[in-house]
Amino acid sequence: MRPRCHQSVPSLLTLLGCVCLSAGCASTMLFRGETAEEALEKATEVDGGTPLIADIAYPWGLDYVKVEAIGLVMNLDGTGEDPPSSPQRAALLDEMSRRRVEKPNAILRNPDTALVLLRGYLPPGVQKGDKFDIEVRTPSRSQATSLRGGMVLPARMTELAVLGQQIRAGSVLAMGEGAILVDPSAGEDDTAATRGRILGGGVSKMDRNLGLRIGDDHQSAQMAILVAKAISDRFQTYDEGRKAGVAEAKTDEFVELQLHPRYKDNIGRFVRVVRSLPIRESNAEEQERLVLLEGQLLDPLTSARAALRLEAIGGDLASERLMAGLQSDDAEVRFYAAESLAYLDRTEAVGPLAEAARDEPAFRAHALTALSAMDDVVAYDALRSLLGSQSAETRYGAFRALWAMNPSDPMIRGEKMRGGFSYHVLDAGGDTMVHVTRSGRPELVLFGGEQAFELPMVLDAGADILINGLEGDEVTVSHFRSSKPTIKRTVTTSVDEVIRAIVEVGGDYPDVVQALQQAKREGSLKSRFQVDAIPRSGREYDPDEDEFADDTEAAEEEDAAYRVGTPLPDLFSNKK
Repeated sequence: MRPRCHQSVPSLLTLLGCVCLSAGCASTMLFRGETAEEALEKATEVDGGTPLIADIAYPWGLDYVKVEAIGLVMNLDGTGEDPPSSPQRAALLDEMSRRRVEKPNAILRNPDTALVLLRGYLPPGVQKGDKFDIEVRTPSRSQATSLRGGMVLPARMTELAVLGQQIRAGSVLAMGEGAILVDPSAGEDDTAATRGRILGGGVSKMDRNLGLRIGDDHQSAQMAILVAKAISDRFQTYDEGRKAGVAEAKTDEFVELQLHPRYKDNIGRFVRVVRSLPIRESNAEEQERLVLLEGQLLDPLTSARAALRLEAIGGDLASERLMAGLQSDDAEVRFYAAESLAYLDRTEAVGPLAEAARDEPAFRAHALTALSAMDDVVAYDALRSLLGSQSAETRYGAFRALWAMNPSDPMIRGEKMRGGFSYHVLDAGGDTMVHVTRSGRPELVLFGGEQAFELPMVLDAGADILINGLEGDEVTVSHFRSSKPTIKRTVTTSVDEVIRAIVEVGGDYPDVVQALQQAKREGSLKSRFQVDAIPRSGREYDPDEDEFADDTEAAEEEDAAYRVGTPLPDLFSNKK
């Protein structure tokens, strides 16, 4: 995919011929009759006359691409329907015919099936094979009463449009399938029972590269090359062992970006840092700007922007200015300085960021993401220490940050269970807690491995699995199957053993979540139970707020005075 050009543009090699790419070629005439100096003079001069990439170029590819499909759900317990005649039914029958499904109308008449609408969003920078969530719902006026226990068959997801009473689909951008997670608290007569999510059920079939579009007033082949060179001089990656810059000028108006690995969980920040780079700057001009930026860093009103620009410069000289910000009496200045130092992989960032993650909800998501980006054992130890916090949000946020840092770490690696969900048992101190996700990857984390249910109890795990703890001190997990023998497992009251038994008899992630949520609601699970306890967006920092030294949940509900200066990192985004 490329941005739409306003005119037909030959390749850069054709345009430039043997134009030299070094800074010494600045006097080469452009095909539009401009020198590089004349093009740069058009850029808005900021910070002492240094034009930045942000002055001439705009982000491209940071939007979400909506993909949709008409899907078929199987394995319902008589809660489906024979869908009425409609464009959706016609589209589904066409798809079944294309797949050579026999007797498709008979399948649709089965009450254990239902027609559903699938929707997902391909995020910025997604690559082929990456997974994302799928939203599932029945059409309006559907007679289906519940999607609980349903399994969506593979569906081709495209950008859809309705034209002439027919649904038109574009190219296949993703595939979607999997078990539907329905809110366990939804009753069968509740509309919420006809909606759900497939966590990680979408698989991208395309690469979405990032890029910069150069503004109309500054478009030229030479300008595109200057921008790409400025970026690649600062950021490089390794391709099959060879070092290469992350930027490539594709046309006179478009520069393609490869995501630098350190920013893999914070794409928006990467683009902001890239746009904070100078297009071209002498050593003397850089020294002068460093002094100016240090002063701006120490001012809370300009500290966020100054930190990004110092991060863009990088190196020891910029790090020294940022470390001066760590000594500030202002918490915002200390945080922004520490955040940028983390992306420069400086150990000095760890202490202030760990403190911010523990004590200040407005900074938590950014602090944890920055710590996860570091290749530093001190940062790893800081994240491990946060696993024992009293705040559920901090504990799970630290777990997710450790996973992003190194998913193969034996402490948090966990295991893959039936149905593809990840299961982790942590002995990290602190109160016992059970955490499940309803976005991103299907995942269950036990904070404390010695948790137990209190008897007596009876729980449902999906439509066919019963957990019976009414007699004695044991729990029997039974999977009742029509026309087949019942599968049973008898275990202790251990939460871990019951979870494993549900999976062993044939349950999957939605079944486990339903049982845990019911156990908490009915008092059989005394541990804290949390769903998607991730740092939230839209928070603001209040410098006058009382500090909560014990890091309780009360500290997570704050009044606000100043909005945090950077967007929510991808690591904690629910739109996956």
